[in-house]
Parts: sequence; structure tokens; C-alpha cells
Amino acid sequence: MKMDSPPAATVQALSVVVPAYNEMEVLPEFHRRLTAVMQALKMPYEIVYVNDGSTDATLSLMQEFAARDSQVTLIDLSRNFGKEIALTAGLDHARGDAIVVIDADLQDPPELIPEFVKGWQEGFDVVYASRSAREGETWLKIITARMFYRVVAAVTRIRIPANTGDFRLLSRRAVDSLTRLREQHRFMKGLFAWIGYPQKAITYRRDARFAGETKWNYWRLWNLALEGITSFTIAPLKLATYVGLITSLFAFGYGIVMIIKTLIYGNPVPGYPSLMTVILFLGGVQLLAIGILGEYLGRMFDEVKGRPLYLLKGMQPSDVHKQARATGSRQSEDVRSA
Repeated sequence: MKMDSPPAATVQALSVVVPAYNEMEVLPEFHRRLTAVMQALKMPYEIVYVNDGSTDATLSLMQEFAARDSQVTLIDLSRNFGKEIALTAGLDHARGDAIVVIDADLQDPPELIPEFVKGWQEGFDVVYASRSAREGETWLKIITARMFYRVVAAVTRIRIPANTGDFRLLSRRAVDSLTRLREQHRFMKGLFAWIGYPQKAITYRRDARFAGETKWNYWRLWNLALEGITSFTIAPLKLATYVGLITSLFAFGYGIVMIIKTLIYGNPVPGYPSLMTVILFLGGVQLLAIGILGEYLGRMFDEVKGRPLYLLKGMQPSDVHKQARATGSRQSEDVRSA
């Protein structure tokens, strides 16, 4: 039986999940702007801050927010697990009927959240922000990002929207479906698309960072791209197979040519450069194929260990979180008594 999203009239709360790692320079302004937006919506809300093992004053600022604002939930991870895992922790603990995901660097404006809510009220389970421009980013990062989205679109069956980050709203049923996916190597943009459900895009102009420095250098972006490709397609394995097949056919044909030439013209001393070229080429192809196999094997190794995605060092729940937990406990008691 098809289950529809809860209508807007039954919405009790809106959660905003904010993963952060060493964002002390921008957090005060971010919290001010986000709080102003949430209060203007005139609906119950909670802000779920996730401290991803920060080494600066990020945790202290979050604790201050939680101490003076009962709408703030603070989740403190035991160490730095990475943004994708921190985002997952926030979604696990968000208790709203709709959940907004946003970064703390103010590149994604909190003022766009009311548009997300309108899209959700129209019946969309996922309302995501698509970038029309990317301020403060180098031409190399923009070009490589475009290339990545084109490669992913070509090798996977999942349509991941181009120029789209994590900034979006998800309905409760979308989040419940997403939190069922517990894979260790997480590419959240792909998971957001994988769950399906009605989705809507809202175009916006992405700002430069308000303060601080980006944590996403090119090495981390490269590793994230590998996660995205290996998590949603086995195309690299197929490519290794095809390259090996073509190389084998070429080597077989070349061997036949050499036999014929030897029978007709004799066997002069073979050239050392050509021999080394063939050996190095075949060795390179073999190492490439082994490397691709290693990437997939390493991910399988991490998955079969069955470790939890993250560990909590501490948590301060908001009023919305406490109320949702109490309601859930009462419902469980009713089920047991029935």
C-alpha cells in the first residue's frame, strides 16, 4: 500500500542538522541568521549541531548555544569521523517531521529554508538547492566538479543532480528510509538520490565562505569522488576487464605477426627498447586492474567488520527532542499493553 507524506497541517516540528568541524569563526553569525529564519517560520523547531571532533572552540560555542536556547540539540562525536558520518549522526537524532541539512560555513543561505518548507508542503519529500553560481571557488574546482558529475551520470543508473550539495530538506519518511542505509563508505549525495521519492530543485546563488577555511582540499575531494563512483557502480571493474581483454587480443595478434615474420625472414636479435616498452605497458595495465580490485576489496573489508558508523561522547537534547522521545516511549507502552 502506498504511503503518502504527512500533510503540512500535522507537522509538529522542523529539524535543522548542522555538521561542523573547526568552524568557530563562522558559528556565531550562522546561529544568529539561522535562528532568525526559524523563528520567522512560526513553527516548532530544533537545531541539531553535530561536533565532528573539532579541535578549536567549536564545541564550546555549541554548548553555549544549547545552554541558552532550548531549541538546540548538541551531538558530540567521540572523534572526527568525517562530514558524511557526522551528517548521518545528525539525521539519526533529528526528531522533526521535516529535516533540513545545511553546512555551517554560510555558503548555503539559511534564508532559503522557507522555500524548502513550501516545496515540502506541496508534497515533495526532498527539496534540494541547485547552484546557479559558485562564488569564492577556483576555476579548477568548478571544472573538476562538472567533470565528476558527468562521469557519475555516465557510469551509474542513479541520477545525481549536478551542482547540488547536501543543502536540502527531507521529509520524515525520506529520512527514515535514508537512516536504514548503514554502509560504512557513505556518499550522501548519491544516497539522497538513491532513496527516490518526489524531489524538487530550487535554484540559488552560492556565496563564498563567511569566515575560516574550507576543509575540502583536492585530496579529500578526490577521495570523495572515489567513494561516489565505487559506491554506486561497478563500471571501473568492467573497464579493467575490457582493458585486459583488449590488451590480450592485441598481444595475441602481435605474437602471431612475430611468428610469421620469424618463419619468413628469420629471427634477428629483438630490440631491447621495444621489449621494455611491452613489459612496462603490460605491467602498468596489470597494476591498474589490481588497484581497482583493491579499492572494491578494501570497501568490502570495512563493511564486513560491522563496526558502528560513529560513537557519541556526549549529547544535549532540545525540548523538541525530549518531547519526541517521551511521545515515542508512551506509544511503545501503549503497544505493549495492547
